[in-house]
Amino acid sequence: MTKILVIIPEIHCPSCEKLVKASMSGLQGIQSVSISLPNKEVEIQYNPGEINPDKIISSIQEGTGYTVHTKGKENSYQEYNSIQNEIQPESNSLNSSQMLSIDIEGMHCSSCALLIEKSLKKVPGVQNANVNFSSSQAMVKVAGNISQDQLIKAVENAGYTGVIQDEIQKIDETEKRKKETKYRWRKFSISALLSVPMIIFMLYDFFPGLLPWGGLIMPRMAIVSLILTTPIQFIIGADFFKGARSALKMKTFNMYSLIAIGTGVAFIFSLYNFILFIYQTGSWIGLNGEKIGNIYFEISSLLIMFVALGKYLEARAKGSTSQAIAKLMGLAPKTAKVKRGTSFVDVDIDQVKKGDIILVKPGEKIPIDGMIISGHSSIDESMLTGESMPVEKNTGSKVFGGTINKLGSFEFEVTKVGNETALAQIIKLIQEAQGSKAPIQGFADKISGIFVPSVIGIAIVVFLIRFFFLGVSFATALLYFAAVIVIACPCALGLATPTALMVGTGKGAEKGILIKGGEPLETLCKVDMIVFDKTGTITEGKPEVTDITSVDGYDQDLILQIAVGLESKSEHPLAEAIVRYGKEKRIGFSTVSNFQAIPGKGVIGEIDGQIYFLGTKILLTENNIPVIDQYSIEQLESEGKTVMLIATDKEMIGTISVADTIKDTSIEAIKRLKAMGIQVYMMTGDNQRTAQAIANQVGIDHVFAQVLPENKASKVKELQDQGHIVAMVGDGINDSPALTQADVGIAMGSGADVAMESGNVVIMKNDLNDVITAIKLSKETVGKIKQNMFFALFYNVLGIPIAGGALASLGLVLKPEFAGLAMAMSSVSVVINSLLLKFFHTHRKNWISIFAPVIMTVVFLGFFRNFAQIGSGQNISSLSQKLSPALRTDLNQFMINTPNKIGFTPGGVPKIFLGTDQLLSGLKISEGTGLFGTEPEIIIGFKEAQMMKEEGLIKKAGDSLNDFFGLPSVKIVGILAPTNTLLDEVHIMNNEGFSGLDVQNSLFITQTPFEELKIFYLYDNDNIPLKLQNIINPKKHIYTIDGTTYHSTYVGYDEAQMMIEENLFKKKYDTITNLFGNDIIIAGLPKKTYTTLDMMHFVPRENWKK
Repeated sequence: MTKILVIIPEIHCPSCEKLVKASMSGLQGIQSVSISLPNKEVEIQYNPGEINPDKIISSIQEGTGYTVHTKGKENSYQEYNSIQNEIQPESNSLNSSQMLSIDIEGMHCSSCALLIEKSLKKVPGVQNANVNFSSSQAMVKVAGNISQDQLIKAVENAGYTGVIQDEIQKIDETEKRKKETKYRWRKFSISALLSVPMIIFMLYDFFPGLLPWGGLIMPRMAIVSLILTTPIQFIIGADFFKGARSALKMKTFNMYSLIAIGTGVAFIFSLYNFILFIYQTGSWIGLNGEKIGNIYFEISSLLIMFVALGKYLEARAKGSTSQAIAKLMGLAPKTAKVKRGTSFVDVDIDQVKKGDIILVKPGEKIPIDGMIISGHSSIDESMLTGESMPVEKNTGSKVFGGTINKLGSFEFEVTKVGNETALAQIIKLIQEAQGSKAPIQGFADKISGIFVPSVIGIAIVVFLIRFFFLGVSFATALLYFAAVIVIACPCALGLATPTALMVGTGKGAEKGILIKGGEPLETLCKVDMIVFDKTGTITEGKPEVTDITSVDGYDQDLILQIAVGLESKSEHPLAEAIVRYGKEKRIGFSTVSNFQAIPGKGVIGEIDGQIYFLGTKILLTENNIPVIDQYSIEQLESEGKTVMLIATDKEMIGTISVADTIKDTSIEAIKRLKAMGIQVYMMTGDNQRTAQAIANQVGIDHVFAQVLPENKASKVKELQDQGHIVAMVGDGINDSPALTQADVGIAMGSGADVAMESGNVVIMKNDLNDVITAIKLSKETVGKIKQNMFFALFYNVLGIPIAGGALASLGLVLKPEFAGLAMAMSSVSVVINSLLLKFFHTHRKNWISIFAPVIMTVVFLGFFRNFAQIGSGQNISSLSQKLSPALRTDLNQFMINTPNKIGFTPGGVPKIFLGTDQLLSGLKISEGTGLFGTEPEIIIGFKEAQMMKEEGLIKKAGDSLNDFFGLPSVKIVGILAPTNTLLDEVHIMNNEGFSGLDVQNSLFITQTPFEELKIFYLYDNDNIPLKLQNIINPKKHIYTIDGTTYHSTYVGYDEAQMMIEENLFKKKYDTITNLFGNDIIIAGLPKKTYTTLDMMHFVPRENWKK
């Protein structure tokens, strides 16, 4: 076994460590890899018989992009360049062990992400793939030479499109999210607009008689719905069908499989019935002022509209991503002053190379990473470190692109360019972190994998049982199938998370808290440990004068005046704090001459002929001035303060202390966190004494002191390794890896943009109490998401057995339109429940939100029960009286022997009347008494009464009808319970009312030997029904064929279909002998009228034998 030791200067955190190890994970012969982050060293044990050092280092460089140095015999570091001799791969080829990011378009749900993952993992050489639906990105780890085309092809095979990003690619994420949100809004708004008429149709359907013009609107419902639903189904809903198709290709199901099947079945079934209606009736609109039956286009349109609403809200929730990465990329200047010969010229930053010499003047931004070779300065690195104190830089010091030069000019040599710079590496880390998957999506994934195929299986079983074993028609069995699919369609599941996220994050935004999606929400409520960065988080992050002390009776105002005078000549940030303090105290400026700034030590100047020194102990010691009261100075320093000494050329006269003060809210916030049972840590680069002093002031018991910026993430990981759910609160770029490493990263809004980008949660008001607010809000929002999951599935699961007809014996039958409405109710309940988050308050309980789910469950269960009862009410057979054979025989005789008449409405709709003073014994009355008196009175069949209620002619038994077929008034004394016979469409009148009817006596009712009632309408020149005037020829009563006389007979549509099925005839002009004692010829076959005319035989009154 052989060892090789390499140096990688760029590694600085556990993420770098993982990246380096991942770059070698695909190599054969590697035995172990040991990484020391503080020393930037990587020790690799390998088998020289299987692999050589060249290949190892080549793999590291290609897989990470880092510069790799080998450690030679003289302990010197040499950059490794042997890979230059390697064979270069083709430009579109990807080398071993590197992470790639793919932008993906066309994903509809978390199941889509699973499909793409599955497809990518099938590509040879792909070690792992993680697709994040929220960010629309795939992070793919590849090993070996893999063509980009292979990966893109894998994405396309799953039914989506993808583009591989460059390692650091400038993508306007905000613009991308805006585009997606607009796209989703456009789809929802168009579908909602097109669905409005269908919602109106549903209102007419559910509340008949209450809305005007029903007889004009409802017959046109089908054709209007078809026209409006078609673009919704095939344009707005195209994405859902693509998602279902992709799932089918991958031999699985997702939520959109249900949506595609449910809407597809509803649309095709409705289209079939509409075409059938046109064929049967010859009409494009409903007859008799009624809608066309079994048309469910509204189910398809409303399902897609609700899902489109969910996708829009989801896009809004995902669209909160800021442009911080783009801003970060713009921090560094676009040009640099590069030395060319003896002069400096402006050069595009892309043209700068390693080894170039760059000049930076005061106030300018440093364009790129490097090392100072001449000059010195004080550099503001707050955008990188989050620390407000500027850093003194001298020859040999490192400088970083994007930081600001505060004092002095200097020249530096470029050491890193492009993807190697500190900014580029931080951006890379953040992009990879954002590509991770939110855990909360796992629940929806599991539902998609189990619930969807289970529902499809149940629907198929219901169809098979109904059609093959229970003997119902194909159309009826398909209706049950559609009802199961529709009620089970979990479109509310698509609303469950985004609506709660939308309202919760919106409420957070109102309070200055930005929560980026489901992952921090799910995790934040579980946090049991919080780590605070000190500067800018617990403290203000802005140096301020805290103490002024005097020696030997010197006046403090005089000391301040001297200090302000001296520091007014300085450009040091601490000097700015002293000058600012002097202005606040209205201290006058003394004239300073012979001013001299000594970098890293202080300043010297002359005021009124007296030389003064202001700076460190070193400054006084080097000028032989004794430092007085050393103990007090150390005491101040132990409080975390920077102490500057003021002296004449002979003696020390006082001190001025500058410190970063603790925020007003820090103590209270930390106390509240500890009361919630959360452990609190503080992390800082200060020494232990200073750090502990600040921790004691705010009540923090645990301190990480003297932590270098690059080690912050490893400290967080230490706590995580102990089993804690850790939140990190910080504000600097140096906090970004720690924010990313933490289970939840909380960034202070006053900090660096990249910290806000790294943070899962951003506190905009810079108040630590908002950390508590964020935790409480996350708990309530996650609670709402879980409640929404319940509402999203509760009605669906409850409705499956009802929709399948399992509870028909209990009077509960759920037709597809009511199944769709129940499905919609689950969506409504989800939205309402989410909106209750608007009542969230930091300091009191949201009682409305607590009790509302229980109330909504009870209320919506009531609605659900009513839907089922209404559905069963429309299914007459499910509630029909159980007629015994004897009662059925009696009923037939009652219908045959009771005097009858037939009248017609102005629209030609027939009404059958029976005249008797005594109702047949055994028939049940559903409303009223059913007892006749001496005035004209009527008992109405169940189906006829329902129609009259829908038309607003009556409301209940006991009402009266005026001007009724020649009668001035007739009272309704009863409504029959349904019998599923002709009686349901008949009016039974007492003899007083029957005799006064101004209608025809044209019916003849008889029965077959098998007790099937047959109705004959006896026509002549004067009584042809309006609807059949173009069919019946009253002047052609008979046909004589081969000496046999046949009566011209016209058969209603339903009766004709039955006779054709029984082979009594096949077509027009066929003849039938001895039909109830008469020979007939089929003179005509009328279209379907959807009235009792469809059950009749129309025969000539003249010579017909009764």
